[in-house]
Amino acid sequence: MVHGSVRRAPAPDGAVVLDAERLDAYVAALAFQTLAQRLAGRLTGAFRDQLERASLSILLNLAEGVGRTQPADKARYYAISRGSASECAALVDALRARGWGEEVLRAEARGLLVRIVQMTTRLEQAMARRRERLSAEGRRAG
Repeated sequence: MVHGSVRRAPAPDGAVVLDAERLDAYVAALAFQTLAQRLAGRLTGAFRDQLERASLSILLNLAEGVGRTQPADKARYYAISRGSASECAALVDALRARGWGEEVLRAEARGLLVRIVQMTTRLEQAMARRRERLSAEGRRAG
């Protein structure tokens, strides 16, 4: 299974690894991109477009969140990424309900999405704790 063996995002040989590429949620989101493309391959129209947009949103918002410096900004992007992962999970459920796509791909996609939702939830919670800590430090210093 893809999500069991993926440990880091592929970077060109000798390239510097970006912070987002070290994040397990980003690696899982990148792995989901591959599955989403395979699932969407036979779809057409709005359903395919929505799956492609939502799956890409997971990855892009994670990367943007990592690139932010303020905990509130980071948390906002992680929450958006989590919402997109939840949307993709609903799309995968709709595929199953309609009998579209291969069962093994749907199951693997769902497993990755559950992990992404869990990880982005923890990232957002970590940013909330950081905000609280910084706020408390600011009150003590002031």
